[in-house]
Amino acid sequence: MDLQLLASVVVTLFVIMDPPGTVPIFMSLTAQLSAKDRNRSAFQALLVATGVIVLFAIFGQSILNYMHISLAALQGAGGLLLVLIALQLLTGNTSGEENAAKYKNVAFVPLGTPLMAGPGAIVAVMVFVQQSTELSDYLAVGTGIAVVLASLYLAMRFAGVVQRVLGENGVELVTRIAGLLLSAIAVQMIADSVTAFVKGAA
Repeated sequence: MDLQLLASVVVTLFVIMDPPGTVPIFMSLTAQLSAKDRNRSAFQALLVATGVIVLFAIFGQSILNYMHISLAALQGAGGLLLVLIALQLLTGNTSGEENAAKYKNVAFVPLGTPLMAGPGAIVAVMVFVQQSTELSDYLAVGTGIAVVLASLYLAMRFAGVVQRVLGENGVELVTRIAGLLLSAIAVQMIADSVTAFVKGAA
């Protein structure tokens, strides 16, 4: 296994997928759920994210080519979706009933995708796979993806502990901060998408 490639995959995806940053968002979106349902949502989100990442790692470029979609367009669409989620966190519209009505299951959307398996992670994985030439390279990429996904699951799995430590007011504060940070991430994704379009046109 190429340890240098493994380290590169882990660091890149860890920064993009941001397991610590997922905790306050997960806490906000699952605030009205019981501990059992919250843990189930964490596991379901992990399965969804894994499926999306693996799907795009194997068939991503073919799918985009078939549908005539550029990576920049995918990134811009993900940014717009994250803006909507960020606005809900900032305005406090994240109760369990509202989430159930809007998303049916928050483990699928927005947790599994685009928060965990978002455009940034998808693009990064596709690039790593395209750069791989040997079996050891693919093994390193796969292991790196597994490590980051496991860290995401652990962060969500023990989010309840964080919630008990912070208390209701602390969670409310963290929710607002998470919304602000998420909105900044979304704007940056949209800006990167526009920049890519401009460079492509030039």
